[in-house]
Amino acid sequence: VQLQASGGGLVQTGGSLRLSCAVSAQSVSIYSMSMSWFRQAPGKEREFVAAIRSTSSSTYHADSVKGRFTISRDNAKNTVYLQMNNLNPDDTAVYYCAHRWYWTVAYYSSSQWNTWGQGTLVTVSS
Repeated sequence: VQLQASGGGLVQTGGSLRLSCAVSAQSVSIYSMSMSWFRQAPGKEREFVAAIRSTSSSTYHADSVKGRFTISRDNAKNTVYLQMNNLNPDDTAVYYCAHRWYWTVAYYSSSQWNTWGQGTLVTVSS
């Protein structure tokens, strides 16, 4: 499995961005995969943002982004998205998408995810 994240950039406070994570997997749909987004700000640890469960429509979001960010997937395009609205400077970070085959109750822990994309930088100016 290979992941390619894109869509980051510079945006003003209150603005929106949509991140994409293109998934390459031989003859396997992302519907059968659990996918997530994490972020890492300068000098801070990587933190959970959102996840979507394999073979389910269940999604999970960190409290800090709930109501502003939404994770989704397009099975036909093998792509996972993170729609980010009402951004603020605290959202500035490198955003990473990640994959694992089976769901885990510890989805919020970065150590539980097996494959990572290269990251895309989101900068929110005040």
